[in-house]
Amino acid sequence: MSQDLFELADIKPELVRRLKRIEGQARGIQGMLADGRDCEEIFTQVAALKAAVEQVGVAMVACLLENSLRLSLQTGADTSEAVAQAKKMLSKL
Repeated sequence: MSQDLFELADIKPELVRRLKRIEGQARGIQGMLADGRDCEEIFTQVAALKAAVEQVGVAMVACLLENSLRLSLQTGADTSEAVAQAKKMLSKL
C-alpha cells in the first residue's frame, strides 16, 4: 500500500535508530568471530540480534495494520484484507 510509505514517517527515526543498533550488533558479532570468542557468547549476541530484527518487523506490521484500519474506518471499507495482510506478515517473522 503506497499510503503506508507516508505514514511510516512517524516511526522512521525510531526504525533508523534500531537498524543502526542492529548494524552495530552485527559488526560486533563479526569481531567476536574474528577474535575466536566462545560459541556461547556469540550465540547470545546472535539471539539478541535476531530479537532486534524481529522488533523492527513487528513495528512494520503495526504500521501496516494501523494505517490499513484507519483507512478502512475512514472509507467504510472491509477490514478483513488488512487483518489478513498483517497475519501474513506476522507469519514470516
